[in-house]
Amino acid sequence: DAAEIGAIAHLYRGEVYRSTIWRTRLDTTTNWAVVTLGIALSIAFSSPQASPLPLVLVGILIIFFLMLEARRYRYFNVWRARCRWMEIHFFAPMLHDGDLHMEDGWQRQLADDYWAPRYHVSMAVAIGRRIRRSYFWILLIQTTAYVGKLIVHPTPLTTLPQLAERAAIGPIPGIYVLGIGTFYCVAWGTIALWSLRDDARRALARKDHTSMG
Repeated sequence: DAAEIGAIAHLYRGEVYRSTIWRTRLDTTTNWAVVTLGIALSIAFSSPQASPLPLVLVGILIIFFLMLEARRYRYFNVWRARCRWMEIHFFAPMLHDGDLHMEDGWQRQLADDYWAPRYHVSMAVAIGRRIRRSYFWILLIQTTAYVGKLIVHPTPLTTLPQLAERAAIGPIPGIYVLGIGTFYCVAWGTIALWSLRDDARRALARKDHTSMG
């Protein structure tokens, strides 16, 4: 009846609001990562004698922001899924002039999600999605800038052993620093590719393309 339709409309509006708030929080952490990387770039390239260490240390902050953003994304995904669920099964049939195929028991699934809230994606999947959407470019710029700094400063690189020598951090040999950096990049790339394959697997496993989550 009209009262129930009005209640659903208010519920949908509330979910849209929560989804918007958490989407803004995702943008905030991404902005923090971009700003800190920009500061590290400014310090590292301020002069040929400047140390490349800020580009290494900013990686710690990027990891922290990525973890924080992945956690926020898991919350955002809950609100987004609920909004999409109501759009497909409640509002779309009212706007469509023909018959729409509806997933059986959609009301019960939505009610269960309210009764027992849960994350729809794992932390690993959330991390992979945020890397693919935003942090791939941040990590690419950080890595490119670090390698470029070692190659051109303080003088252009002439031999390969010089690369390891310039990468050394105090008592830590440069070869170990480069090895850790390689692992750093490969690890994030692996998580991103794994999450991409997991998303594809989840999509194929759904009985209906409108499934929540």
